[in-house]
Amino acid sequence: MIHSNILQNQIVTRLKLGREEFLHKLLNNRRWTLPTPETKIHQLLHTQGPNFLLNTHPPFGDANPVSKERNYFYVVRDDLLHPLVNGNKARKLDGLLPLLQRYSVTDVSYRYRVFRLQSSQLLQVTCGGCQSAHTAAVAVLCAERGIVSHLLLRGEQPEILTGYNLMSSMYGNVTYVPRTIYANREEMLKSYAESVAGNNGSVLWLGDIIEPSSATELSTSPNFMQMDVSRSEGNHRRNILVVKEGAGDSVALLGVIRLVEYLSQNHLLGKERPMKFVVDAGTGTTAIGLGLAAHCLGLPWEVYAVMLADKIEGYRKQEMHLISEFKKHFNIEFIDEIVYREDAGIVNWVERGRPRKFGNVLEGEVETCQQIAQQTGILVDPVYTLAAWETAMLLSSNDAEEPEVVMLHTGGTLGMFGLAQRYKNYFGMLKKGVL
Repeated sequence: MIHSNILQNQIVTRLKLGREEFLHKLLNNRRWTLPTPETKIHQLLHTQGPNFLLNTHPPFGDANPVSKERNYFYVVRDDLLHPLVNGNKARKLDGLLPLLQRYSVTDVSYRYRVFRLQSSQLLQVTCGGCQSAHTAAVAVLCAERGIVSHLLLRGEQPEILTGYNLMSSMYGNVTYVPRTIYANREEMLKSYAESVAGNNGSVLWLGDIIEPSSATELSTSPNFMQMDVSRSEGNHRRNILVVKEGAGDSVALLGVIRLVEYLSQNHLLGKERPMKFVVDAGTGTTAIGLGLAAHCLGLPWEVYAVMLADKIEGYRKQEMHLISEFKKHFNIEFIDEIVYREDAGIVNWVERGRPRKFGNVLEGEVETCQQIAQQTGILVDPVYTLAAWETAMLLSSNDAEEPEVVMLHTGGTLGMFGLAQRYKNYFGMLKKGVL
């Protein structure tokens, strides 16, 4: 029995090292949008009340002097990655933008985006809601790389441009689309993509250019079909690639996995300490990336995703789909053995403490965000990151012997400006006395 256990442990260790080496090659053999995966990690102590205290230089591991009777959680400050781009958007575009440029696709249409590369110029078209963080992120990151973006926004132009809408207008070319047309997004983008392609172009989906991976071949690069796309002067052939909405594609997982590899370094969160990772979930892509990375790297981390835009069935379906696509696109055969050992999946999808229709703000939440900002200097928004914050507080208020809690702050600062327009009564209550 002893020899059997030793042999089993040796096999597990070898499999773990093999997975780590594979992911290391997968991440290091490519270009990225972000120059480095680095991010700040702060510690938030909370007591009854609640009252908050922020530690911007926390020690990790056994050196942590925090008393057991004081509750705390770590905050990964991805909200500080870029002054105008949400952290989760930056992570999802981290591995995607360079990939499109590398393979010289002439036109790329997301379910919410269209890229166009004509001769040596790259243009991008995307769509989203009036206050879409996604379209703003695309516009800003493209402008920083000399890429022209065209943004199709749902509904009517607001009387006053603010928040993400203002940034989309400043950095990109905005067109407002009637809601009746926007309701059928795929048909809208298909029609648009065909009009951009013209008579000499073609419209492709991501599956059209990525070959199914071989059952036996192990490669650190995705299987992209060779495309004969000349970039010589005078060639105006347009190939439009259609990808899924919100960067919710397997390639978008790469940037999140890169983040986890960084955080799991020994001088940071490490690879041995149990952790409960909390994140707000819109499409769920970031949460799935966190869970997949933790499993592939053999980390004792549990991922808790607060469901905001869908039911648990929808999120589990998205989880299975993205994992399957990631396995196919990047030739990762070992995913099945680590992901599907249990029916629960790789993410704990949890309800928000006060469920509501997506996008709604409830009474008292704006004041809670204000209290957090005044006591810690951290701004959370009532739609997304407050949900993760409250869940992190709940999980870190349990027994001291429980795993430590980490919240991934995905950003959302600019979203507060749009919410202030929509919920004037709630934000109006922040007013103090007038001198």
